[in-house]
Amino acid sequence: MIEKIEEALDIYVRPKLIEHFGNVRIIDFKDGILRIKLEGQCSNCPSAKFTVEDTIEKEIISHVPEVKSIVLIEGVSDSLLEFAKKILQKEIK
Repeated sequence: MIEKIEEALDIYVRPKLIEHFGNVRIIDFKDGILRIKLEGQCSNCPSAKFTVEDTIEKEIISHVPEVKSIVLIEGVSDSLLEFAKKILQKEIK
């Protein structure tokens, strides 16, 4: 199922996100609920929830009927947290 969702993302969603220097990553899919995280410029965009509702959810649900809803997972990436930790520990100047 993840492959089918990834294919739909590649065809219908990612080209639109790339125009705005963003991307989408699947966190998991269980019981009809697709959990995703926006990346790049889209991750901190004030319109992120609108993007999920208007673009991602609309396209994925119409092309992958097994997906019943999409949940946006928000938060800071692990790599950004690690970078901030190094700065605070004065490993990076």
